[in-house]
Amino acid sequence: MASFLTELNRAAKIVAREQAQASREAERQQKAAVREAESTRKAFERAAKQVERAEIADRTRLEKGAQEAHVAAMMAEVDRRNLELNGVYEEIDSILAATLDVDDYVDLELLRIEVEHPPFDRPELEIPIPQPESLPDPTKPVFREPPPPTGIFGKKKHAKAVDYAKDRHEGDMKLWNDRLTQLEFDRMSATEDHQRAEKQRLADLTRELERYKKECADRETEAIARNAAVDKLISGLGYGTSEAIQEYVSIVLANSVYPEHFPVTHDFSFEPGSAELRLRVLVPPPALIPDVKAHKYTKTSDQITSTKLSQKACKDRYSGAVQNVALRSIHEVFEADRRGLIQTISLEVGTETLHPATGIDAYIPFVAVASERAAFLEFDLSAVVPSATLDHLGASFSKNPFGLVAADPKGVRRA
Repeated sequence: MASFLTELNRAAKIVAREQAQASREAERQQKAAVREAESTRKAFERAAKQVERAEIADRTRLEKGAQEAHVAAMMAEVDRRNLELNGVYEEIDSILAATLDVDDYVDLELLRIEVEHPPFDRPELEIPIPQPESLPDPTKPVFREPPPPTGIFGKKKHAKAVDYAKDRHEGDMKLWNDRLTQLEFDRMSATEDHQRAEKQRLADLTRELERYKKECADRETEAIARNAAVDKLISGLGYGTSEAIQEYVSIVLANSVYPEHFPVTHDFSFEPGSAELRLRVLVPPPALIPDVKAHKYTKTSDQITSTKLSQKACKDRYSGAVQNVALRSIHEVFEADRRGLIQTISLEVGTETLHPATGIDAYIPFVAVASERAAFLEFDLSAVVPSATLDHLGASFSKNPFGLVAADPKGVRRA
């Protein structure tokens, strides 16, 4: 059940952090740069289309405008890339500062859930299909005898008219009877169609209701399992069990969302006898960290190129990030552990990459430090120099993590 609660809580934390980051001024500026780049690109496209349609006399003027729009678009793209790059570096450089305003304590009660079932998503199936419209009988033909004869010779004409009227009436009656027969057939057919449709509706309703009930039951089961896991974890922490402490630490560290360009992973174990957490943090190797200083546009070659950071700037940024990760990891665990179940943290920060001496995949430690809870919580991490803090703790740390120079974990002074 550990991964269940951990991943659930981590997902919520990621969403919260991303929402907070979305409101920062740097992102607002970056979005503005993107809009500017898009606007100038469209302006260039419009100008290019005007050139195609222009008369020869206007072509030179329009080509000049199109070129100016193109240059503006390229410059706007450079600004966008540089703002994005600065945002990446700002996030890496503030790895420690980003966590200091966050309370790393996890209120486990908030992990409980109350099931809220959505309404049935096929309500149309609950409505009976309307009966087919009633088809009225056609009007029955009525025999109308011709008017009585007049004059001396009218009887013969009248007799013929009567015979004609009778023949016509018989034809109308036959047509009427045929219509009645067809109408009865149509009524039966409509009734049968309605019965089939209604039967299908009821079958679909039964099937969909069963599906809906199962989904509701699954939600209930999931909630029971999750809340039972929360109960077990809270109870375990109350007794200080090793399993519960490790589960709680996994939730805390899963909440620790690092920059996209500097992801970290954690591995740890808890020793109940000494109340010590042994924590190993893996950081990305130097080769995966951006090393671009800035982007620029060269008008003569019509290309966007980039300049590289100096070797010293790359070394300083990477070393600072590694040291910040070390202090941040210790801080987050101790701050989250309000019960004081963890008294000591033994920490290593390193990376996994090709060893420069052997060319073989290897783990290279950069920082090894141990810290006692009470002493560490007295530090004001917003005002420290990370390297000085690690030195104060008796840490062993690499002088050049960027060059994959390993620290010596054996020389660490225990807290």
